[in-house]
Amino acid sequence: MINRSTQRKYRQIHDKYPKNQPTVADIVNHIDYMVKVMGIDHVGIGSHLDRGDGVLGMNDVSEMPNITKELIERRYPDQDLQKIWGGNLMRVFSEVQKVAREI
Repeated sequence: MINRSTQRKYRQIHDKYPKNQPTVADIVNHIDYMVKVMGIDHVGIGSHLDRGDGVLGMNDVSEMPNITKELIERRYPDQDLQKIWGGNLMRVFSEVQKVAREI
């Protein structure tokens, strides 16, 4: 949990540099980069779901579909969307459980 002092500092920085506010497109640019570097099977999304952390178009969890919309506009196929939105995480968790049973 972020304390009030940190929140206050964040607001001061945001107020001082409002044009530097990241967008959903910036988030997806980062996803594009990760896919290029490590491959689609190793990319997933995690988020603080109680606030958007200053990302335009991501003020709270209700706007998470904006990421999917941007990914679709960039022609990510459905199977890749499923991997990014939890499929990769579930695959890794399944493997972890399998290894745990073996040891």
